[in-house]
Amino acid sequence: MRLYLVQHAAAKPKEEDPDRPLSAQGRVDIDRMATFLAGNDVALESIRHSGKTRAAQTADVLADRLQPVAGVSAVEGLKPLDDPMPWAERLKGEQDNLMLVGHLPFVARLAALLVAGDPNVEVVRFQPGGVLCLERDDAGGWAIAWLVVPALLG
Repeated sequence: MRLYLVQHAAAKPKEEDPDRPLSAQGRVDIDRMATFLAGNDVALESIRHSGKTRAAQTADVLADRLQPVAGVSAVEGLKPLDDPMPWAERLKGEQDNLMLVGHLPFVARLAALLVAGDPNVEVVRFQPGGVLCLERDDAGGWAIAWLVVPALLG
């Protein structure tokens, strides 16, 4: 199984728009990322996001290019300060490739919990619109397969 953890793309400041939709640069970045992922045959069962505007918009752009089989949905437990442990447990029952679009520090804490067994250990530095691919082995262990950030895509 592959798990793709995505930090939402760059959003407008709260002072400009309290809903914090994606900024113009955030839209460009995530569009470029979606094109890159689709061109590299990333295949997904579903994309799930936190329900916050910036995460939903990021997920929608990715879904438009990646065409996940089961679509896109908002789910609980992906907000910035949510505990990653329930997701770590939930993932044990997942078999299909899945993308989670969320926020810092949640996505970093979930990655650390899965890879290092401790949500407080830094295993990767996310950037807005960045995608981390984790792979689960047959024994249930997780490893980092790759990380791509918008700056690498030109």
